[in-house]
Amino acid sequence: MTTLTAAPSHTSHPFGNTTVLANLGVATLVEHALSRGEGHLASNGALACDTGDRTGRSPNDKFLEDTGAIHPHIDWGKVNQPMQPEHFDALHRLATAYLSRKEHLYRFDGFAGADPACRLKVSVFTEEAWHSLFAKTLFINAQPADLKDWRQDWTIINAGSMRLDDPAKYGAKGPVCIAQSLEKRTVVIIGTRYAGEMKKSIFYAMNYDLPDMKVFPMHCSCNVDRKDPANVALFFGLSGTGKTTLSADPNRDLVGDDEHGWSERGVFNMEGGCYAKCIKLSREGEPEIWNAIRFGSVLENTVVDPDTRVPDYDSAAKTENTRVTYPVSFIAHARQPSMAGHPKNVIFLTADAFGVLPPVSKLTHEQAMYYFLNGYTSKLAGTEAGVTEPQPNFSACFGGPFMPRPPMRYAEMLRDRIASHRSDVWLLNTGWTGGPYGTGSRFKLAWTRAFVTAILDGSLSRATWVKHPVFGLSIPTAVAGVPSEVLDPKNTWKDKAAYDAKVKDLAARFRTNDAKFSMSDEVRAAGPCG
Repeated sequence: MTTLTAAPSHTSHPFGNTTVLANLGVATLVEHALSRGEGHLASNGALACDTGDRTGRSPNDKFLEDTGAIHPHIDWGKVNQPMQPEHFDALHRLATAYLSRKEHLYRFDGFAGADPACRLKVSVFTEEAWHSLFAKTLFINAQPADLKDWRQDWTIINAGSMRLDDPAKYGAKGPVCIAQSLEKRTVVIIGTRYAGEMKKSIFYAMNYDLPDMKVFPMHCSCNVDRKDPANVALFFGLSGTGKTTLSADPNRDLVGDDEHGWSERGVFNMEGGCYAKCIKLSREGEPEIWNAIRFGSVLENTVVDPDTRVPDYDSAAKTENTRVTYPVSFIAHARQPSMAGHPKNVIFLTADAFGVLPPVSKLTHEQAMYYFLNGYTSKLAGTEAGVTEPQPNFSACFGGPFMPRPPMRYAEMLRDRIASHRSDVWLLNTGWTGGPYGTGSRFKLAWTRAFVTAILDGSLSRATWVKHPVFGLSIPTAVAGVPSEVLDPKNTWKDKAAYDAKVKDLAARFRTNDAKFSMSDEVRAAGPCG
C-alpha cells in the first residue's frame, strides 16, 4: 500500500490530529480502496464498489437548515424539509467527532462550474478512498496553483458509514440523514454510502447560488454539433429518462451529461465528470459510455463475475440503479473546457409510465413553461430508496428534488432565455408505448435517437403536424427512421377505450398538479383540456 503522508498545509481541517490525505492521484486512491477492501477492479479497469443498503438517493432523509436569512427564499415542503439550526450543528459535531476517530481521512478540492466566472470551490472530506475518487472523477479538479491559497465555498463532510442511533434527537427521521446549510455552506452526510448524495448536494447549492448571479441552473445534459458550434442542444430530464445516453452522440461534442448553467455567455457544465446508469448497457447501444468505462472510473452496485471480473450490466441483482462515474474527458468527443454557446434546441425528456404521451412533440413557449413547471415523468426503479417499479411523478423543473427556490423563479429564467435566443422546445417521451408499464413496452432507443437526429438537423421543424385532442401537443405525421403508426400513441393500443381512459386520468393529474403554481392564464391554457 502507498505510504500515508500528512496533508499539505493548505488542507486545514476540523478533524483534530487525524491524518488527512489531500488530493491524491487516481492510481493512489484506487490502490487505497483495494487495500482497504472498499472495492475491486473489473476486467475493464474500473473500480467496482457497493454502496450497501442505500443504492439510490434518500430524499425523505434530506433536510435544509432553516435560518432567518434563507427562509423567505425557499420553497419549503416535502422536498425542502426544514431542520432547526441547533439540530444541524449537533449533526455537524457528531459527524466531525466520528471522523476524528479515524486513522486517516481523504480530502478532495475542486470546482463546480466550468465557467471561471460562475464557479464554486468545493472541498469533500470522506473516510473511504473510493468516495474521494468519486469526487475527483465527478467534480472539476483544482490545479496546484489553485490550492496555494485555497478557501472553499462549500464543504462536504461524508460520514456515510455511521448511523444515527437516536434520530429524533437530531431532528431526523431515521438512521440516515443528509443535512445541508446554505448559510454555513456545508453538507453533512450520515448513514448512506451512496455517492450520488455528494453530487446532488452540490447541484442543490448551485441551484440556490446561481440565480443571484443571473445564471439559470438546469438539470440537463448538453452537446454541440462538431461542425457547427451554434447548434447546441439541451436535454432536460430526471434520472433514467435518457439525458446521459442521448447526449453521448458520436457526431456531437459532449459538454456535460447532467447539470449546467445558462449565463449571458452561453451554457457551461457544472461538473467535470458523468454519472451514467449502467443497467442494460451494451457496446452496440451506447458505445460512447461503454468505452468510457476504464481505469479511473467507478462502478456502483454493478454485478461483477468473481472469476472473470467481467461486469454483468444486464443484472439488477443489487439494484436497477447501477451506475458508473467517469471524467467527461473519457468521452471521445468531449468539449474542453465544458462550455458552449446558447442552445438552438431545448428537449424535455419524460418517461411516461401511462403510455399515452406522443413520442415527440413540438412545444409553444407557453407549453414549454407549462411542461417545465409540471416536470412530468416517472420515477424509475432504484433511483430512490423504495422505488422498485416506475411510478408516475411530477417533479417541478425536471429537477424538483434539487431545487431550493420556488419553481416559478426557474421557469421565468427559462422563459426569458428561450425567448431571447429563439430556442425551439420539444417534449420527447422515452417511456412506454402500446400500453402502460406492465402492458406496453418502452420506446426503442433507435426510434428515440431518430427523433433527436431530426430535431438537431432541423428536419423535424419542417414536418406536418396534427394536434393531440386532449393534450394539445403538436405531433408530426412522419419522421425518418420511425414507423408512422407509433407517432400517435393511440394507434399503438389494442384497447382504444382503455387508452382514452388513461389519457383522461393523466390529464386530470396534470390539472391537479398545476393548481400548485401561480401561472398566467396563457400558460395554464397550454395544458391538457380534459
